[in-house]
Amino acid sequence: MNRKQLTDNIRAKRSYLCVGLDTDIKKIPQHLLELEDPIFEFNKAIIDATAPYCVAYKPNLAFYESLGVAGWIALEKTVKYIKANYPDQFVIADAKRGDIGNTSKMYARALFEELDVDAVTVAPYMGEDSVTPFLGYEGKWVILLALTSNKGSLDFQHIKDESGQPLFESVMKKSQQWASSDEMMYVCGATQADMFDEIRRISPNHFLLVPGVGAQGGSLEEVSKRGMTEDCGLLVNSSHGIIYASTGTDFAERAAEEARKLRDQMSELLNF
Repeated sequence: MNRKQLTDNIRAKRSYLCVGLDTDIKKIPQHLLELEDPIFEFNKAIIDATAPYCVAYKPNLAFYESLGVAGWIALEKTVKYIKANYPDQFVIADAKRGDIGNTSKMYARALFEELDVDAVTVAPYMGEDSVTPFLGYEGKWVILLALTSNKGSLDFQHIKDESGQPLFESVMKKSQQWASSDEMMYVCGATQADMFDEIRRISPNHFLLVPGVGAQGGSLEEVSKRGMTEDCGLLVNSSHGIIYASTGTDFAERAAEEARKLRDQMSELLNF
């Protein structure tokens, strides 16, 4: 999916919501456990319920890999279901890959060629040759970890060099030499919204994938005010607040309600 297709969908739906499919077998409604593939059945119901209100889905691969082969099968079925039924949705594999060149090349092949997602989250801290194997796939994106929403982000990402530049800024500036804003995005956590003015100074045109709104305390309004560009430039992710809004038989309906609420807020905040 290219940038125009993504932004056209944002305009059409007046939403920049990404629904995180962090599907935990221990948290899904009990009645689904009786089915042959409870993970997929849960995802399918969530997708059908929330698709009108979001523009992207982000399965976190750890939740699927923790179940071995069965989890990977459920993941493959989930991606194929989205592609077949909701082709306007942007699908992100939240994999946080990043290794030496040959290994990254295999990760890229697995996720872009076999799983056929639109984007992959990548850790940049092994440098250029760990990231560039993910680039060059037509219509595919790298989403580079820049400034994350977790408490531990303070351990390294804010460390300053001799000139006073934080590490995350160095990552963003250097990585713009590797790819354009039509094939690279950045992960920037909503809990770091006070840094978004600086992020936009460094990277005025790149899309930002923004986790941390809601349960982690991030403000949708603050992120939108500081981070939005002329074509939106934001994908704001919500996971647990949507998919686990209920653990009963009404889980899909409640997920739709929460997604609709966020979409309605986003519609008011959009600048077009």
